[in-house]
Order: sequence, then structure tokens, then C-alpha cells
Amino acid sequence: MPPPDTTPTPAGADDMSFREGLKLTWQMLFDKPEGTRPDAVAPVPVQALRPADLAAAPVGSLWRLGHSTVLLKLEGGFWITDPVFGQRASPVSFAGPSRFHAPPIALGDLPPLAGVILSHDHYDHLDKATVRALAPRTQHFITPTGVGALLVDWGIPAAKVQELGWWQHTTVGGLTLTATPAQHFSGRGLFDRNQRLWCGWALRTAATATAPSLNLFFSGDSGYFDGFKAIGERLGPFDVTLLEAGAYDRRWQAVHMLPEHTVQAHHDLRGRWLLPIHNGTFDLAFHRWTEPLERVAQAAEAQEVPLLTPVFGARVALAAPQPTPAWWRPGKVSPIRWAPTQPPVGFASGVKVPR
Repeated sequence: MPPPDTTPTPAGADDMSFREGLKLTWQMLFDKPEGTRPDAVAPVPVQALRPADLAAAPVGSLWRLGHSTVLLKLEGGFWITDPVFGQRASPVSFAGPSRFHAPPIALGDLPPLAGVILSHDHYDHLDKATVRALAPRTQHFITPTGVGALLVDWGIPAAKVQELGWWQHTTVGGLTLTATPAQHFSGRGLFDRNQRLWCGWALRTAATATAPSLNLFFSGDSGYFDGFKAIGERLGPFDVTLLEAGAYDRRWQAVHMLPEHTVQAHHDLRGRWLLPIHNGTFDLAFHRWTEPLERVAQAAEAQEVPLLTPVFGARVALAAPQPTPAWWRPGKVSPIRWAPTQPPVGFASGVKVPR
């Protein structure tokens, strides 16, 4: 299979020298600063989620289950993004980044799914055991080009799998899914670098007699780039943007945006509410585990961007979100209260990125 078109990712953005790679690996394994994982005395809060809670919830509900795993109850059924229920984001079970917290609901307690939405093939987004466990009760697996073939190799029935390239779309049960460009890379081993595509997803539901239409954006992984503006112009505005904020570093910001870039991307996408993902579950960089949410919250407050930071397992009403707590702050459970008075227009100015 020929490698996918990866035009938005600058040449070499995901590369470093062999020496740099060895140094980074050493730092990751043996020289992490303090605070990259939660203190055992103050674990990550998780709200237990029961099957009865899901059944009783109205259409237009969202639950954050961890990292980039989000469960959506939309017209036509339940959908889940980048499901990872394993203990580690790793090719092996005995080593690699381990979870800070258990998922709010057990994998076996999830309801039958209309579909699984995958953004790319990295281990913190695509967990083989999770996907295989979900297959018997999932109708559709929607993936970027090349990822679907990997699922079929794992035993997922080909009839359930649909691959899309950038800007291609499909409609399933009233939900239109459009694969959008992203600035990232792919690969699960030494010899498959960039052989499969990566993408974000625009998700639009049709209005019904019982639920309004919704337009959502799920970023997957990406560095900040002008593609967000193009997505916003073509597919926005978005009611809620679920945007990456975590596992970043200035050395690889071309493929993982910094928190202030997350807020700028939200502006570019013409989003209303911002819900940062890709944080709070795995230790994948050198920043403190609370830093992504804190920096996003500060930038969002300064720019009057309405922010959603739900506790893992807590329900978000997508059509009318309510303030959510700053749960990562020790002893702070008061809601973040700024909310939109009107849809955002244009772009943020003077975005400042801390050194």
C-alpha cells in the first residue's frame, strides 16, 4: 500500500537524530521530573458510570472516559472515539505509560455501539485488545486510510470497517462524519512509519423532533497549523470542539500543539465550547500532569472562551453545557463559570505561549 498523502505535516516534523532519540528515550525512562503523574494521596477523580446512567441519559450526551476516549449518545445510538481501556499505552503489557485512573465504566458494561471512530494508529489512541473486545457489539468502525486494513488484519469483519481520506465523508444513522486534515504522523513499529493516515473528525447530526442538530469536532492528535482555519471555514461553526491538550513539548510541537495553540485552534474552527482532551490519563511527556488543563484554562479565561473540563465519567449536555469543575486543582471543585454570550467571531489576537 502506498503511503498516504501527508502534505500538511512539515517534512521532518516527526523526526529526530538517532542521538536525540536515545537521549529522549533515556529521559522518558529514567529522568522524568516530579509531578508528571498524580500523587497517590490525591488521585484523579472519577465518577462511576453505570449502564443504567447511559440508558437514562438523553440524546446529545457526552462522557469523557479517559485520554482521548469520549463516549457520545447521539441520534441513532452510541459512538466512541479512540477507545483505550488497557492499562498501558504500549505495544507490550509489562512496560510503557500506565494509566493514572481506571475508566469510569468497565469495557464489558459499555452499551452496543453504533460506531467506533478512530483518528490514527498510535498506541494511546488505538488499543488492539479494546477494539477486538468491542467488535461483536459495534456496527461500524470509521477510520482514516490504512487503519481499517489493520483492523481487518486483527480480525474485525471487513464489512464493519470504512476508511476515509481527508475531506471525505460518510453518513451513518443520521450522523455525518468527515475526516479532516491534521499535522501529525503514524506508525506502531520500526517499519511502518507514515504508512497509515491520521485525521481529525467533524461530526454533524441532523435535527429531529426530539433533539437539535449538533456539530462537533474531534481533533485526534495534531500540531497547530492553518488547516484548522480551513476546517472551520468549510465545516464550522462547531458547537463543541474536543481538542488535544497534553503530551506536548517544544521539541515536538509540530505534531502535538501547545495548550495556547489549542485555544487558538478553537478560534480557528469557529467553536463555541472547548473541551480539552489527550490529558489526565497517561504520562507521555515531561510537563506536570495538571499543566495542560491549567494552561488551557488560563488562556481560555483570558480570551473569554467557554471551557468544559468534566470529571471523567460525568455527563455533558452537548446542546446546553453547564459549568464544569476545575477538578485538577487541589481542593478546588468550584465550576469554571465563564460562558458564551454570543458565538465567537474571527480569531484570537496576541496568543502568548509560556516558555
